[in-house]
Order: sequence, then structure tokens, then C-alpha cells
Amino acid sequence: MTGPLHTIDLIRKKRDGGALDDREIGFLVAGAASGSIPLEQLSAWLMAAWIRGLSLDETRALTIAMRDSGEKFSPARLGKVAVDKHSTGGVGDKTSFLVAPIAAACGLAVPMISGRALGHTGGTLDKLEAIPGYRTALTLPEFETVLAHCGASIVSQTPALVPADRVLYALRDRTGTVESPGLICASILSKKLAAGLDALVLDVKTGSGAFLRKAEDAEYLAALMVATAEAAGTRTVALLTDMGQPLGRAAGNWIELAESVELLRGLRNEESEDLRELSLVLAGWMIHLGGKAETPEAGRVLAESALKDGSALAVFFKMVEAQGGDSSVFDDMAAFHKPGATLVLMAWESGFVASMDTTQIGWAVQRLGAGRERAGEPVDPHAGIEFHARRGAQIEKGKPLATLFASSPAQLTEPESILRGAITIAAEAPAAAPLVGRIFTRETAENYLRDAVR
Repeated sequence: MTGPLHTIDLIRKKRDGGALDDREIGFLVAGAASGSIPLEQLSAWLMAAWIRGLSLDETRALTIAMRDSGEKFSPARLGKVAVDKHSTGGVGDKTSFLVAPIAAACGLAVPMISGRALGHTGGTLDKLEAIPGYRTALTLPEFETVLAHCGASIVSQTPALVPADRVLYALRDRTGTVESPGLICASILSKKLAAGLDALVLDVKTGSGAFLRKAEDAEYLAALMVATAEAAGTRTVALLTDMGQPLGRAAGNWIELAESVELLRGLRNEESEDLRELSLVLAGWMIHLGGKAETPEAGRVLAESALKDGSALAVFFKMVEAQGGDSSVFDDMAAFHKPGATLVLMAWESGFVASMDTTQIGWAVQRLGAGRERAGEPVDPHAGIEFHARRGAQIEKGKPLATLFASSPAQLTEPESILRGAITIAAEAPAAAPLVGRIFTRETAENYLRDAVR
């Protein structure tokens, strides 16, 4: 059909369970990018899509339309294979600060376009902006210059790059429509495909801190993203990883950077071992898909070498400085960390840390000031939580369980209460959960989607 399209008709169609075709999806995306469709109508369509779900064809059409809604970046002149990693979002998830410099140190280009805090999860850009002077908003030519100089660059979307996603991403955060496989897939992949990637590694979170808590929903999202990206010509793999507790020992902004730099410096901390291991696994896959290793296991060996010999650390500092950041703040990280108020949460009974409601922990971090309730709000670079005991740990009553950081004492009360309700202490230790679960390649993703009943 070639007749005129009307937004209200498309809202009704989706609301009533219909599937939109490529032209209708393209109309909505163009309206989001140009501002010709009011935000209330876009919000209504997002809610209808969240409730009714998006078909495989709708998801593909939405991804491509969003990718094509603005300028695109081409890494071809860099003369390297362009590889990236993306996480579906978690609490304490800071692997980007490790895998990007590791992969770059192994000879790959890592053009990483990242986002800000969304819902209960932290934002990579908010964390990097805790470094004085660090610029996340680069033009595409500046982005290319940093990549040519460092091998890695972590930036925000430019106004011209995937403008439709910038609008829809912010609306989803404010309208309770984040947890939708189709919307998540299109948002993530539109940015990644617009960056001209040769290969992509997806970290799809599962467990109490994931946007999609049910294992089958996370599996569906992983398979959906792999199949969609592969159909667009980008070699892709997805790993389902545990978010049943915060990743590493820190959740916030600056404190997550500090934990990452410790690992880049070769320092080991028992509470950060899951972060180190997952980063090496993800980097191993990036190195493999980028053609630098025959297998992901061989890629992991190269990744660990880059961590141990200091080459990944050198890339990280080089990137920070190239993007205007003051790397001297890492000389004495404890001295730089100056929260306005601190509270040490003591264990209220003895036993084992049996479980953590990681979503609630994420909201506690957000309410401390590390995240935002409304788009555009500033975040506190020093807010967050450092954990002294994590899932499975034995703890004695009266011993430190976590330390909370905020800008004022008044901001500590609600997060402390949330944290008490989110952590369960029991007489017996919980069963260990695997850090990495199912892995989807193109073949396994296509088979899964073919057999899935949706």
C-alpha cells in the first residue's frame, strides 16, 4: 500500500495484536528521528509493542530502520578488523573497561558506542565521565582519530548517529518499556550495525539483575540478536552470563573504574575474580571472531597475556588521554574517591549470603545518586556500593557486608533499607551458579528461533 500513514492507526494496530510491515515501522522510526511524531504517541506505541511483542520481521525492520535513521561510521580506513562487545545491562557490569583495551592490544579495532544508565542498570558513559575531562561526545572524525591512535574508543551516540534510538531509548527508560526482547534487540544492534562492525560479542544477562529474568526470555533475546546481526552481515555470538549478583565488588561510577584499573594493573582481589574471568572469556571471543585466534579458548590465552604484560593497561590510559581525560587521577585512586557521605552496612545475622536481588541492589545504587530518575539528570561520580561479602560468602553478625557512598547522609537511608531487603542471609550456602551458560552462534540461534513457539 502507498497511501498516507497515521501514527494513531499504527498504535491501534499494534495495540490490537497486529504486526506492522517494513513501511509502517520505517514511518515510526523516521518520525522519532525527526521529531515529527509527538513523544506521547511514541510512548503509546512502545507500550503496545511491549505488551503485544514484536515479531521476527518487525524486529528486523525496526533494527534496520533505526540503523539507517542517521549517519553511519565506517572503520575501513583503520586497516583493522572492527570488533565490539555489548552487554544487555547489569549491576556492576564494567567489562567494557577491560575487554576494549585487551582486544585493541591484540591488534583489533574496538569502536564502542555505549549508553547511559537505564532503569536499574549503570551506564558505561556515566562511569567514564567520572574521569575529569573525559569526553564521550566525539564527532565521527574524532572517533576515527582516537581509534587510529589507540585501537579503542568508547563514546556516546553522536546527534547524527542512530538518532531514532536516542529518542526511543530515553522514552523506554521513562515509560516502563525497557524489558522487551524486540525493543532491546533493535536498540542494541542499530547502534552496533551503524558502527560498521565486522564482528560482535553479546553478553546477555540472566538472573535476578537482568532485564529479562526468565531463562527462556534471555535465550530468546540472545538468539534473536545473533540471527538479526548475522543477517545484516556481522559475525556475532551471544553468551548468557550470570547476573544473580553484582559483577565484581563495586557498583557505581568511579568505584567501578577503580576496580577495573586494578585488574588492568594485574592486581587480584577475590571479590573481583568473576569480573576478571568474564572479561577474559568475552575478550577471547572478540579476538577469535576478529581472526586473531583459531578458537575462543586461544583468544582467551592472548587476552590474559595482554592483561599480564601491561599492554591492555597502556591502551586504556592512551584512550583516556586521547579523549581528554586526566589519567593522573588513577595514580592515587583512593584519594580521588571523595563521597560526601559513607555508611557501612553490617551483617544483621551470621550465616551465608544465600541470594541477592540484584535488580533491587541496582535501584539502591541509583538512589544513592549513581543513576538518574529523569533523562538529563546529573549523576554523582562517587556514589555507589562496595561489597565486602558476596553470594556464597560466610559472614558473621556485626561484620561489614557493604559500604554505601552518596553525596549527603540523607541519601543513604532508603538505599540502606533496599539493600537489607535485597540480601538474604541463610544457614546454608547456596549452590554455585555458572558464570557463563549457553552460547549462541549463528547456527544454534537460527535453530533455536525455528523451534521456538512465540
